[in-house]
Amino acid sequence: MARAGLGRAGGVRRGPGQRRPPTWEISDSDAEGPAGAETPARARDPAGERRPAAEALRRLRPGQAVRRLAVLVDPAVLEDAGADTLMEALHALGCEPRAEPQRPARSLRWSRASPDPCPRGVPPEVWAEDEPHVLRLLEPEEFVRGVVQLTQVCGPTCSMPWVTPESPGCLHLAVIGLDTYLWSQQPTAQETQQPEHPAVTCTEAAVGWPEVEEALVHLQLWANVDVLLVASWQELSQHVCAFTKALAQRPFKQARESGAFPFCTSGRWTAGERVARDGMGLRGAWWRQVRQFNRVSPAVADAVVSAFPSPRLLQQAYEACGTEQERLALLADLPVKTGKRAPPRRVGPDLSRRICLFLTTTDPDLLLDLGS
Repeated sequence: MARAGLGRAGGVRRGPGQRRPPTWEISDSDAEGPAGAETPARARDPAGERRPAAEALRRLRPGQAVRRLAVLVDPAVLEDAGADTLMEALHALGCEPRAEPQRPARSLRWSRASPDPCPRGVPPEVWAEDEPHVLRLLEPEEFVRGVVQLTQVCGPTCSMPWVTPESPGCLHLAVIGLDTYLWSQQPTAQETQQPEHPAVTCTEAAVGWPEVEEALVHLQLWANVDVLLVASWQELSQHVCAFTKALAQRPFKQARESGAFPFCTSGRWTAGERVARDGMGLRGAWWRQVRQFNRVSPAVADAVVSAFPSPRLLQQAYEACGTEQERLALLADLPVKTGKRAPPRRVGPDLSRRICLFLTTTDPDLLLDLGS
């Protein structure tokens, strides 16, 4: 190393046949770690940071998230002949239906498989393994017996059918073919005259749609349980698929709304005008703000901004006015540049009044545009 340093410093000339000895350069970074380690810290690549976030957001999209949902169906539900329609609809949706024993019986439950790794910015409870929603299927006869119990004695202390301390937090009920069942239970004229079982006939005849609607209100108010009344398994399948898609969309919506301003999107058109510390860009931002008033053309905005290049200068001009009428009409006579053949124009009293009220009023509920 000494020879190499002297050779370079002293400027010793060598013949064409002589090879230059190898040299080494010693820097401050050699003492920090091995030669293969990166010494300077690389600047963060914005594109590299956005790529994992975009990939995580892609996993949250409904088309991808619905594949992570599993619909757990109680085997007792599959014993019905119409259950094939439900299973086919779930398969077509893209989720995974599985037959597993459920409590309560004849119910459906949703389970979610969390992605690995979980996207940042999404609350952990969104990726809960089991959803709290449970859909329980009831036969029309069982539902009518519950309606009789609800309509006879009801109140805060009334025991709600199908609701127990072990019931899930979000219980939903579904009844298939209730309308047909109620019509079939209506007694004929001969049965009304000679009933074989008077007590049973009176009980069944007393249950109609008014009693059903009253029971639905009681369930909603006292137990927070909603009831789905459908005519066929086809309608039930459509409802279950729509509910499954809504559960799949929930993480994506919560991730999108987790920001401070979820309605703001990235892009040049939403970025506005940049205003530097030295005031560069203030004129453009002020011009765009004037343009946001109704019925303001670019030429009118140019006239206002040319006379008062910043809102602060306009506020100072308002403070210098002696009367309210003078402030309201301060901008009314400003000339507006038009074409050569166009007649001369002014800003006008309406816009002058609106801008004055916008910058001077203290009433947050004041309507600026009387013509809107």
